[in-house]
Amino acid sequence: MKWVLVAGVLALLALPAVLSSYALTLFILIFFYGFLGQAWNIVGGYAGQLSAGHAAFVGVGGYTATMLSIELGLTPWVGMLIGGVLAALLGAIIGYLGFRFGLRGFYFVLLTVAFAEICRVAVSNIDALGGPLGLYITFTGNPRQFQFQDGRVYYYIALALMLVATLTAWAIERRRFGIYLAAIREDEAAAEALGVNAFKYKMLAMVVSSFLTGLGGTFYAFYLFSLQPNTLFGIPLSVEIIIRPIVGGAGTLLGPILGSFILTPLAEISRLYLGQGGLHGAHLIAYGVLLIGVVLFLPEGVYPRLRRALARRSGQTR
Repeated sequence: MKWVLVAGVLALLALPAVLSSYALTLFILIFFYGFLGQAWNIVGGYAGQLSAGHAAFVGVGGYTATMLSIELGLTPWVGMLIGGVLAALLGAIIGYLGFRFGLRGFYFVLLTVAFAEICRVAVSNIDALGGPLGLYITFTGNPRQFQFQDGRVYYYIALALMLVATLTAWAIERRRFGIYLAAIREDEAAAEALGVNAFKYKMLAMVVSSFLTGLGGTFYAFYLFSLQPNTLFGIPLSVEIIIRPIVGGAGTLLGPILGSFILTPLAEISRLYLGQGGLHGAHLIAYGVLLIGVVLFLPEGVYPRLRRALARRSGQTR
């Protein structure tokens, strides 16, 4: 399995040489949403704390790096880290309020959505941040400003982000931290009875997840060159983040990546072919139908079922 993954990464590294510009853009989106899904997976999949407001961390990271670049001339490569730290701080605040007061399930979901909405409304009413119209970034093509003439650079950056998030999840999964998170997800009361500090490890998972997500905000801003509060802090972006690990397999290492490889092309194809007929939001209908199918037939996600099928077939072959 390890060598298959290594071969897959090498193939992805060589792939831009044969991709068209449209296919290159599609792969960039696959990697980016795979990265965001993997970052969410740390707290939502491994720890079982269902955050529906992760768009807030993307927005904090994106606006921080952009404002530091515009007002202070600070390179977004540094602003990305500062944005990640501020996103982690916001995640710590949300986590403290939720976990200290024992909010679980839908109550924790509502808390995260509320914070994302607070951020959206606040940014929309601050003129220095562009107000409801948002901010637009002038393209200079300067690599120091996280801008590149060649789209393949964005491809490799998005791939690197996805691999960093995946390696982080892998490191957590293989250590005691990951075992504690799994125990908390399955039965928090039983885990605490065995001596696991549930509050501490849920907080750590939230901080790591929000930090990584905040890093993605800089990529979002300087790849699309615009930030609108309704888009960046809105519930639709949080849904885009959550749906990939759910479809692929939340709490698994490759689930968010597989989910992104399934859903991102589906979204682009539906926009391309169904959106032309005036059926706006057709990709959301496709998402809904797919989610219904996953909930009914693959409640644990695609990757766990695929892994079992491959293991069964391998055993029959032997």
